[in-house]
Amino acid sequence: MPTHHRLSPLILARARELRQPQTASEARLWMALRNRNFGFKFRRQHPIDRFIVDFYCAQARLCIEIDGDSHNEPGQAAYDAARTQYLQERGDEVIRFSNADVQSRLEAVLEQIVRAARERIAGKLPLP
Repeated sequence: MPTHHRLSPLILARARELRQPQTASEARLWMALRNRNFGFKFRRQHPIDRFIVDFYCAQARLCIEIDGDSHNEPGQAAYDAARTQYLQERGDEVIRFSNADVQSRLEAVLEQIVRAARERIAGKLPLP
């Protein structure tokens, strides 16, 4: 019988809160990713253990993070690195984009996301 890990109700509630309102960059990327537009199902503000990732593709175990100005705060880089390491240790890949990337280079961002998802599914990126 498979083991199901129960998420904290606080984490689930916070993930729901973060879905609205979205930042302009999150909304722009979500409009492109939603409805399996590229053949992959993405979730937004998806809880993983004690973290909430901006976008997640379960099929590819791919986390997409959109970094705004708050990621320039003191200590945030160390927190982001530790969070990324934790997610990678559990078998997820994390790719990050800045708000500016999403706003000015959306096509390139989407190409990178789709390429990463395809590579993960094809087994070119090893899963632990």
